[in-house]
Amino acid sequence: MGVLVDSQKEGSGSSWGGLKSLVRRKQVDSAHSKRLGHHQLAKELAVPHLIAIGVGSTIGAGVYILIGTVAREHAGPALTFSFLIAGIAAALSAFCYAELASRCPSAGSAYHYSYICVGEGFLSFRPLIQANIFCSVAWLIGWALILEYTISGSAVARGISPNLALLFGGENSLPFFLARQYIPGLDVVVDPCAAFLVFIVTGLLCVGIKESALAQAIVTAANVCAMIFVIVAGSYLGYKTGWPGYELPSGYFPFGVDGMLAGSATVFFAYIGFDSVTSTAEEVKNPQRDLPLGIAASLSICCGLYMLISFVIVGLVPYYAMDPDTPISSAFASHGMQWAAYIITIGAFTALCSTLMGSILPQPRILMAMARDGLLPSFFSDVNKRSQVPVKCTLATGMVAATLSFFLDVSQLAGMVSVGTLLAFTMVAISVLILRYVPPDEVPFPSSLQESIDSVTLRYSTQGIGGKNPEISTSGDSSQPLLDKNVAVEKQEALASFIVGTLNEENRRKVAGWTIMLSCVGAFGLTFAALNLWIPRLIRLTCCGVGGVLLLSGLIVLTCIDQDDARHNFGHTGGFMCPFVPLLPIACILINVYLLINLGAATWARVSVWLLIGAVVYVFYGRSHSSLLDAVYVPAAHADEIYQTSGDALA
Repeated sequence: MGVLVDSQKEGSGSSWGGLKSLVRRKQVDSAHSKRLGHHQLAKELAVPHLIAIGVGSTIGAGVYILIGTVAREHAGPALTFSFLIAGIAAALSAFCYAELASRCPSAGSAYHYSYICVGEGFLSFRPLIQANIFCSVAWLIGWALILEYTISGSAVARGISPNLALLFGGENSLPFFLARQYIPGLDVVVDPCAAFLVFIVTGLLCVGIKESALAQAIVTAANVCAMIFVIVAGSYLGYKTGWPGYELPSGYFPFGVDGMLAGSATVFFAYIGFDSVTSTAEEVKNPQRDLPLGIAASLSICCGLYMLISFVIVGLVPYYAMDPDTPISSAFASHGMQWAAYIITIGAFTALCSTLMGSILPQPRILMAMARDGLLPSFFSDVNKRSQVPVKCTLATGMVAATLSFFLDVSQLAGMVSVGTLLAFTMVAISVLILRYVPPDEVPFPSSLQESIDSVTLRYSTQGIGGKNPEISTSGDSSQPLLDKNVAVEKQEALASFIVGTLNEENRRKVAGWTIMLSCVGAFGLTFAALNLWIPRLIRLTCCGVGGVLLLSGLIVLTCIDQDDARHNFGHTGGFMCPFVPLLPIACILINVYLLINLGAATWARVSVWLLIGAVVYVFYGRSHSSLLDAVYVPAAHADEIYQTSGDALA
């Protein structure tokens, strides 16, 4: 099955082992690993807290503007269906998140799952290692999420002051010390209100997770009440006026089905935010039950509210007559309810405040998770003993967000937020496939437990020599067969077993690994060729055909072969299981890759600079300081025995 090997020592004796450090995968946190010294976060959250965090992070003020823009340019009265389709697409990622969050309930969200299932390198499969295709995937996912939450928090904070000014009577009605000011020497417009609100949220997050979740629940409730007012009052107006927005000669689909689908691709980003729930996984009392419920409930509430509001507003005013900047306020004003603008403004203000909290909350936990793994300085891994939250990380995050929101208008960088989210969504879907078909079969242990590891190694070696237990080999590579068969005979048997559909375990894992990789390549090739019209027609059709064949073949092969039995015992058992595997994760990968490529070259140019900086940091710091640098990898089946043998050494 495997061997007890040091990840560094093994490398010196194989053609690919010198690069083994690039594919290090960490262990799922467990009762054993928690004894190794990590300060734990307070377990205070239940389903209501998770719903407040999920809904508050997802529903921003953008929905108050997005309805008008998408209805006028893409969907028309079919906007409700656009929100439904986008909600279903978001649910695909939510299913994947729910399984990984309940099985790996630690801080770090997509970064944490990537590090466990994929590793520091690109898909820890031997075919890729031999092909010398490397990239620090887990690190880059964490680095991209840092960018996402930093830009998102700063952009949201920057948008609060105009809405707050409207509540005080006008655009320039804020007090001088809070109003935006233009500084000629620097040619910038500073926003003291944005920085002030970021500091307030940062201080609140430092008090404790339960207190900050309660505050977010209050602000989110105010936003939801404003949305319910729009739905109820708008339905009454629509009933009185006969829904003029639906009485159109152009019909329900003025832009056709293509327009509706284009609208769904745009409004998909209104669902970004539910993944914030998974960043608090370590602070949930019962993660196996509560995390899937929190994700599902928050996404369902958001989808329901979006659909109801869009149905009401496009029915009050014809889509072509909507104000793209203030569609909801102008819809009520056209029916003589100008005063409703104040309630809508309150809703937009509270939505921005709750989104600001949802943007700042996850980042300290991602920084903490990366520091725990040694990829960032240990400064970020500290947890305050009184509040049991990462105070240092939270203060650092707040300072950066406040500085950016004070000096810069980062709204033009909003596309970079989507890159981080979609990369995380894609990697989570890939991780689900890995968990089901090729879950890690080796567990990393700190070198301090070498004595216990050697004891177990000797025990199984002795059993193997005596013929009682040949499962463990004391030399060679963990992926090599235990019996030294003739190569030709082995290939013939593998081919025969593949044809009859009875792959042995080793060959099944190889086939699954290659299939997952080629499915990802196919999804990229298909969407890239389909979206880039500048590519010559023949090349486009060829790429689309090859990509489609790879994707469909991958789906068929993964459906036909068995999933790994180890999936039942991977991580924390008893949690949510993603349905319709492999169809659902592959569909999720295809949708997210399509949206990633559709973001445009300018966005990717900006993101590439950030990722390049991250790669430099990883090469010169993270790779050499990783907590897995001197890890000793053992077969997962013997992990508990090694922990038991180590006894007090883990304390």
